[in-house]
Amino acid sequence: SRFNRKYGYPYVFLNDVPFTKEFKIAVTALTNAPIKFGLIPEEMWSIPDWVDEPKVHEQLADYEARNILYGGSLSYRHMCRFNSGWFYRHPLLKNYDYYWRVEPGVHFYCDLNYDPFKYMQDNGKEYGFTITLQEIPQTIPTLWDHTMKFAHANNIDTSFLSFFGSPDGGYNMCHFWSNFEIASLKLWRDDRYQAYYDYLDSTGNFFYERWGDAIVHSLAAGLFLNKTQVHFFNDIGYKHDIFTHCIDDGIYGNCMCPESVTNFDEMWGSCLPNWKEFPEQGRQWNFYENGTQIYNNQVYSKPEYKSKAY
Repeated sequence: SRFNRKYGYPYVFLNDVPFTKEFKIAVTALTNAPIKFGLIPEEMWSIPDWVDEPKVHEQLADYEARNILYGGSLSYRHMCRFNSGWFYRHPLLKNYDYYWRVEPGVHFYCDLNYDPFKYMQDNGKEYGFTITLQEIPQTIPTLWDHTMKFAHANNIDTSFLSFFGSPDGGYNMCHFWSNFEIASLKLWRDDRYQAYYDYLDSTGNFFYERWGDAIVHSLAAGLFLNKTQVHFFNDIGYKHDIFTHCIDDGIYGNCMCPESVTNFDEMWGSCLPNWKEFPEQGRQWNFYENGTQIYNNQVYSKPEYKSKAY
């Protein structure tokens, strides 16, 4: 009702079990746009052979005992792994260049009177977000170190990764919330991203820890994009769970945000102030296989990151 009734882009629904006939009928009745319903293959939604399954269940119990959000959920881990490394390889997405991720239970508060896909294409944008916030540290204890190892092993030069951290400060826990994202599929289909995902997957930590696809997508954007290729959709009012981004554009504007909804943009835990302060040109950060890195013209030596290529 906010956007696609005007544009008629196709919807693709994917699930790890077949959709019921009732679900298909109900969803089809809500839109005139084309709809495709697909099944996620087992290899995209299962524990791979190199992962120690008994250890996984020990970790699930440990995370649940510590009351970490979704800590005891195996299906949540399957979802995060699927959205990190597989959704863009599903046969039903092969003919698409861009996607808009939509999840159950979300709310949109603004009418959108332009095509964000065309905006992305015309302006060289690869990734778009509405909410950026800090992650729960206990879910990703080793992800930053693995990202550093990958960056060194592949001699990565980046100007955007420092939005997420620094050599002396480590990871600041900021990420783009991927339950909303409008992005180019070629970003994930790129060999560089596939190598990054394959390395992360080889650690087993999508299961042993609780790595979210939002973090993986965000750090990949840091590794492979410039800030100018990432877009903040300020004009798309959005709510997921208790977190909301919305603007007050006046009584004649396009947004209708409930008075009961609090804008998360400037609250504790939001990384939007960081985004606004981060320079458009970025900050150069170069990694080398020998463990050396150059950040803001300063040389840092990290012998622990000297490693073989991944």
